[in-house]
Amino acid sequence: MVDAQHPPEVDRAAASRKAVEARRARASVKRDLTTRVVTPQEVLRRAEADPTSAAGTLRVPDFLTALPAIGQSKRDRILEQLGISPVKRLGGLGVRQRASLREWLDARMPEPEPRPQRSRLLVMAGPTAVGKGTVAAHIKEHHPEILLSVSATTRAPRPGEVDGEHYYFVDDETFDAMIASGELLEYATVHNRHRYGTPRAPIEKALREGRTVLLEIDLQGARQVREAAADAALVFLLPPSWDELVQRLVGRGTEDAEERARRLKTARRELAAQHEFDYRVVNADVAEAAREVAALAH
Repeated sequence: MVDAQHPPEVDRAAASRKAVEARRARASVKRDLTTRVVTPQEVLRRAEADPTSAAGTLRVPDFLTALPAIGQSKRDRILEQLGISPVKRLGGLGVRQRASLREWLDARMPEPEPRPQRSRLLVMAGPTAVGKGTVAAHIKEHHPEILLSVSATTRAPRPGEVDGEHYYFVDDETFDAMIASGELLEYATVHNRHRYGTPRAPIEKALREGRTVLLEIDLQGARQVREAAADAALVFLLPPSWDELVQRLVGRGTEDAEERARRLKTARRELAAQHEFDYRVVNADVAEAAREVAALAH
């Protein structure tokens, strides 16, 4: 007969592992909120859909302090203002409490609303290691009607990269000459090291011919294109989570520890700018992300 007050050791071990996994999952959600990989409204929707999920079991005070510029004193004022107990979890909020919290979030951290129109000039950007190049390559292979722009860069080729296909690899002197002659639609220094730019002529030619063009560029470049072409559709590619972004960068193995730290610092700044974009696409599955991006074409 099993003693309910003293469960077998194997049961206690399993329960302990489950508790640890749940804490890690909630910690991951908080990191995603802090780094803005996910909006607080999306976490609230997940909690409502599944109160037993990591989002649903996240305590409201922890949820609030994971948001930008909210410390403990401000958190306590918000809880009092909304009439929410500090022991409440997101999945356990009542209808009125959830509505009040959502209204508070929408007033202070509104989610970007996508523009309804399509465009023949798609600009895709996102943080380091999010998979921009992989998604762009999938679009090139499976959506031949979309021209993938080839950027010029001063960095050295990575293993497997081909000049003229993946990038135009040029030295600093050549890049300076391209800027001086107005050959680049946009250009920027990325990660404080290498320069990237988009040759203008192939894009203008394709647009005149009625084709759709996809630019896979960095945040600075996307901003420049928006200024030069107001009708461009800006797409921000998001990772499924911050932890997944870190794993992708580490797994890529193309940067040393110092460079990885630099890129992750930049990624935090880039994620904070996603509200500047017209659309957001989560790259959890390359084929699905590519389909979503391609569907935005005129």
